Amino acid sequence: MNKRLYLIPVSLDEDAPITNTLPQDAIETIKRLTVFIVENEKTARAYLKKIGISTPQKDLTILLHSKKDRLPISQYFKLFDNTDEIGLMSEAGCPGVADPGAEVIREAHKRNIEVFPFVGPSSILMALMSAGFNGQQFTFVGYLPIDKVDRIKRIKDLEMVSEKYNITQIFIETPFRNNHLFDDVVKNCKTTTSLSIGVDITGENQSLKTMTIGDWRENKPELHKRPAVFVLYSR
Repeated sequence: MNKRLYLIPVSLDEDAPITNTLPQDAIETIKRLTVFIVENEKTARAYLKKIGISTPQKDLTILLHSKKDRLPISQYFKLFDNTDEIGLMSEAGCPGVADPGAEVIREAHKRNIEVFPFVGPSSILMALMSAGFNGQQFTFVGYLPIDKVDRIKRIKDLEMVSEKYNITQIFIETPFRNNHLFDDVVKNCKTTTSLSIGVDITGENQSLKTMTIGDWRENKPELHKRPAVFVLYSR
């Protein structure tokens, strides 16, 4: 068997059934894996337990690869000395998408290790799907600047580019700063610009709503500490 790196999507809602996240054939493959590279060990172990992995937790090999905790890249690939299959997991969502696991994936390609992505939820794409905006030209810009002046400038730039080039703009924020980002968007964009906000995507309290900036000004949502994706479109 060729050596293979499996990209394992992790549920965006810890209470959602596994079958809402992964197809059955993916679940069966993951159950037999014993080696994992993960962003967060605690959440990864909880998710693997929920999947019903056959190997006892104490016998699993788990290495951290996150923004704060990471080894030299070669150390992760030494794991392939003793196995042909390794799973890569994000903390939530899809590995490699707004996720430090992209570095591991890139190295796998360099080493001619097969990269095998499983189908699973991406809040970014789900928010785009639900917005009703241009899905042929879009940009995910990640986190906006923390400094308020720089953030407002970035928001205005994104709106300008969207209007000029017909490009949907997608961005996110740390949940405890969502309300501040929302306020900056609605105060500094044109009333006719459209904004879609996806909150708690795939969760029990999921909300996906598209309105103009003018309408959002009259209907401010409560976004504090709720995972959210913002999608901006100006035409």
